[in-house]
Amino acid sequence: MRLKYVLSEVMVGLWRNVTMTIAMIITMTVSLTLLGASVLLYLQVNHMKDVYYQQVEVTVFLKTTGVTQPQKDALSAAIGSDPLVQSVTFETKQQAYDRFKQIYASAPDLVNQTQADSLPESFRVKLKDPNTFDQFQAKYATMDGVDTIIDQKQLVEKVFSVLGSLQTLALIIAIVQGVAALMLVINTIQVAAYSKRREVAVMKLVGASNWFIQAPFVLEAVAAGLLGAVLAYGTLVVAKIYIFDGTLAPLASVLTPVPWTNVNLMLPLLAAAGALVSSVTGWIALRFYIKV
Repeated sequence: MRLKYVLSEVMVGLWRNVTMTIAMIITMTVSLTLLGASVLLYLQVNHMKDVYYQQVEVTVFLKTTGVTQPQKDALSAAIGSDPLVQSVTFETKQQAYDRFKQIYASAPDLVNQTQADSLPESFRVKLKDPNTFDQFQAKYATMDGVDTIIDQKQLVEKVFSVLGSLQTLALIIAIVQGVAALMLVINTIQVAAYSKRREVAVMKLVGASNWFIQAPFVLEAVAAGLLGAVLAYGTLVVAKIYIFDGTLAPLASVLTPVPWTNVNLMLPLLAAAGALVSSVTGWIALRFYIKV
C-alpha cells in the first residue's frame, strides 16, 4: 500500500510540474550525453593510441644526391641486423612518388609540379619497441648517405595531444551542464515540496517518517535522471549509426571504428550516474532547503 502510494505521488508530482519536469529531463539528457560522449572519446583515444603505436614507423631519409649503392647496401645491412629493428623496407624514389600522388590526389597542381627525382629514397623501419627511437637515431644519424630520421610516434603524439584537449573540453562542458541539471533538480523539488506543504504538515502530524515523506520527491528526480539517461544513450546510438558509421565511415582508416560494446556500456553507466546524482541531490535539497 505504501509503495503504491509513493509511486502514485511520483506520477502526480511529475505531471503537476510538467514544464519543469520536461526542462529537467532535457537538461539531464544534455549533460549525460556530453558525459557519455567524453567517456566514449576517452576510451576511443586510448584504443587509437594502441592501434597507432603498433603501426608507427621510423623513416630514414637518404640524401637526394650523392648516395652510392655501397652506402645503401651498408645501411640496409646494418638496419636489417639491428636487434632494435623488427622489420625494414626500402622505398625507391618512384615508390615515394607513387605514394605522394595517392596522398595528394586532391591537389593535382602540386602533384604535377613534383618530380620523382626530387623525392628522397628512404628506409621504413618498424622498431620492436617504439620507445627506443633515440637509440636508433644515435646509431644511424651520422652514417654516410643519411639525411634525416623521422619518428612517426612524435607526429602521432601531437595529434593525440589535440584529442586529449578535446577530451578535457568535453568533460568540462559535461560538468557545467551537470551543475545546471543539479540546480534545476533542486529547484523542481523545492517547488514540488512547497506545493504540497499542507499535505506534508498533515503527514508529519500523523507520525509519517521523513523517509516516507521525502520518497516521492526523491523518486521524481530519479525518474527524470533515468529518463534523461535513456535519451542520452539513444542520442549516442544515433550518433554512432549516422555519424561515425555513416558520415565518417570513409575516414575509417584514420579514425578507428567506435565499438558497440563501448556504446552499450554507456546505458548502465549513464543510468547509474543519473539516478545516483538525482537521488543524492534530491535528498540534500529536502534535507537542507525544505523543512519537512
